[in-house]
Amino acid sequence: MNLDRAVMAFAGVMILISVALVYFVSPKWLLFTAFIGLNMLQASFTGFCPAAMIFKKLGVQGGGCAFK
Repeated sequence: MNLDRAVMAFAGVMILISVALVYFVSPKWLLFTAFIGLNMLQASFTGFCPAAMIFKKLGVQGGGCAFK
């Protein structure tokens, strides 16, 4: 798995978790979903993604073009 796919998979898992939290706990968890979406949006424009930096430190190989 390359870095781009790892970041997208992580974002997808976080969104699914937040949807479950909205459904089972409280609608206030929509703020978490919004945070994830805003982070993905800014990463698409700037290329800066904290998750990508963490995955790099954990040894996930590059190979994609989104996060270098």
